[in-house]
Amino acid sequence: MSIPQQGGGPIEHPQQLAEYIASGEKPKDHWRIGTEHEKFGYRHSDLLPLPYDGPEGSPTVKAMLEGIGQRFGWNPVREGENIIGLERDGANVSLEPGGQLELSGAPVETIHQTCDEVNLHLAEVKSVADELGAGFIGLGAAPIWTQDQMPMMPKGRYRLMTDYMGRVGELGTQMMYRTCTVQVNLDFGSEADMVQKLRVALALQPVATALFANSPFLDGKPNGMKSWRSHIWQNLDGARTGLLPFVFEDGMGYEAWVDYVLDVPMYFVYRDGKYINALGQSFRDFMKGQLPALPGEIPTLSDWADHLTTVFPEARVKKFIEMRGADGGPWRRLCALPALWVGLIYEQTTLDAAWDLCRGWSAEQREGLRVAASRDGLQGEFDGLRLHDIAREVLEIAEHGLKLRARAGAGGLVPDETHFLNALKESVDSGKTPADELLEKYRGAWNADISRVYGEYSY
Repeated sequence: MSIPQQGGGPIEHPQQLAEYIASGEKPKDHWRIGTEHEKFGYRHSDLLPLPYDGPEGSPTVKAMLEGIGQRFGWNPVREGENIIGLERDGANVSLEPGGQLELSGAPVETIHQTCDEVNLHLAEVKSVADELGAGFIGLGAAPIWTQDQMPMMPKGRYRLMTDYMGRVGELGTQMMYRTCTVQVNLDFGSEADMVQKLRVALALQPVATALFANSPFLDGKPNGMKSWRSHIWQNLDGARTGLLPFVFEDGMGYEAWVDYVLDVPMYFVYRDGKYINALGQSFRDFMKGQLPALPGEIPTLSDWADHLTTVFPEARVKKFIEMRGADGGPWRRLCALPALWVGLIYEQTTLDAAWDLCRGWSAEQREGLRVAASRDGLQGEFDGLRLHDIAREVLEIAEHGLKLRARAGAGGLVPDETHFLNALKESVDSGKTPADELLEKYRGAWNADISRVYGEYSY
């Protein structure tokens, strides 16, 4: 979840909302890559999730943050007296509601760099966790822990969201407390470029969901899905989730995105270090000085930036585009996700090819593929469209895009970034997602003992 925004003057005219998003436009040579990933922490002693606080020296989220910060030069981020995150060199470490630890990487030029950053972060986490008796695991959903066993992090935003999610949709609190993702943030050069990239991102997000499907367990048993995490997102607050059919209609642009976000009910307003409850209230009313939570006040640009972080479609626009459809996973797949999307959309040739692949799909087909991906992974299909076939074409396009970029690594010894796709190519070659591999082990070598996942799949 995003850290509250700071600064920004009052919004004096509605055009400022679109101008804020448009200010993210960059020339191609300034496009960057920002990778985010979440992971579950647990105690080695009993395999239960890390609480926020506890006796000194015990494995807790607080001890993890303090240890990483002190040992590796991160600056603490606090809410009141509680440490809730870390900042260093443009990157930050933050907490999801159930204590999932998230790295939001700095914007970098190449996948080599973003992967180095991920590797360094995981090494730092492991160094502190080993001393505390903690472990971290990359899965899309908590495999055994019940909802009641999940701790709540001491963040005002999460208290508000928990209450609201309990009243809308069906599975919102499960999303907050028992899921993890890997995401990538990518730039756009113009309004037209944003629109084309967002359309490709939304249409092909089910392919990413299928390739990264890694949440087949819940409450200690198979849940009937390859990506339970994706299934959850299909069954919560419909006002702020989904594949957004309006994006594919004529007239899509910054103003259309603003209109969509303005219609999403608010969560909060952040003032003086505190979250003010604005659940279900309207940002449109806020613009008129008629927000019940703050009567007479008008919003600032930082309020708008905060509100943009409370919409959760499969891909979303802030000052960049965020790809949101993939489950969290093992180490090497954390680098594969940015490689997939950079290869698809950072070269015009491959962006056009990706759009040609999916531009004829209807809203019903896109949604059908989304549902099929969560249930069946790469074996999913809908209305004659097979995710396995589409994934093969998508990877070919992405690989071509990475070859065109020709960004060398390892001091020039590695000619491009294509090797980061290897984990995904293996899935396409075998037809098996990470979820399929987990289920095979559960039914075979693990003899239905899901606790074996901690020993074999931790970082």
